[in-house]
Amino acid sequence: MGKIGINVEQLNELKPLEIVRNDKVRDKFIQIYEAMWTPSTGVSGEAAYEKESRNFNRLLSEKEDIRKKCNHFSIFTSFLDVAISGLTLEPGTKAQAYLLSRSIAVDSYIDEHGQKKNRYETQCVLTVSGYGELVLRARCGQIRHADNPVIVYEEDSFEYGERNGQKFVNYTCRLPHTTGHIVACFMKITRADGSADYAVMLPEDWQRLSNYSARQNSKYNNQTRQWVQGKPNALYTAQGGQIDPGFLVAKCIKHAFKTYPKARVGRATQLESQQVDETEITDDIYGVTGDSEKVDTATGEIIQEKQDFTPQTDTSAGVTVDPAANNDDDTF
Repeated sequence: MGKIGINVEQLNELKPLEIVRNDKVRDKFIQIYEAMWTPSTGVSGEAAYEKESRNFNRLLSEKEDIRKKCNHFSIFTSFLDVAISGLTLEPGTKAQAYLLSRSIAVDSYIDEHGQKKNRYETQCVLTVSGYGELVLRARCGQIRHADNPVIVYEEDSFEYGERNGQKFVNYTCRLPHTTGHIVACFMKITRADGSADYAVMLPEDWQRLSNYSARQNSKYNNQTRQWVQGKPNALYTAQGGQIDPGFLVAKCIKHAFKTYPKARVGRATQLESQQVDETEITDDIYGVTGDSEKVDTATGEIIQEKQDFTPQTDTSAGVTVDPAANNDDDTF
């Protein structure tokens, strides 16, 4: 992959909404997309750039915290990660990816009391939704298809377990659902070899997530020097005191692949299901420096080290699903 150089200083001179419209950024996006996806999708890098640059800047326009707080280098790498992932930032109820800001510890220092403290900076992160993760895993050949998640109510017949090393679900819908009480949610996944897998969520699972959400929303009171317990996301109790069905469906998709191998994503990308950066993409692909330099994507620091990048083999030819079909309401 040829070098298209742009340095951190040049990025910092641009306004956030100007970054993706920079000619060198444009050329780099097109180069990455055409190397990784055009052979299998038939979509040109230029067409993908025109579409996703508009989507990206729309999200930036809507998210003031990213525009004002995130460093420009992270905005740049998040945009190139759209090309690396091959996903779209198109909005909708089944959006494949979106942008978030997050605080990252970039170094440490010793305060006046001799205590070691972390120094943080805010970075823009491309976040892949559960729907986007389904597309990624279909493309890399891990799955063929995933059915729509099913909400199980108290009146239904539901059995989940494992027999002879294989997961199974026995489910019968029994109408009417007079109580409206949700007892489970499950999703059937067809693996690449044709075998079936099931993702199942039970009340104790979403209660655990609710407790985690409350902890995440806790705040530190400087006056009392104590943490104040936060409240969980309102959707955990939005349906007459129980979890919202649509929210539960999204959670089921998000957590369906916890035990699957990691999917290939860029360094400025996180999966909702794993919430960690993958490391299969090298720094060199972003083309931010010259032939003998690379950039630490966490700090923006230039590191003197030559590192070549070779695109990974496209495995999408062995997948029988069409990832673009996720725009159809009947998919997933």
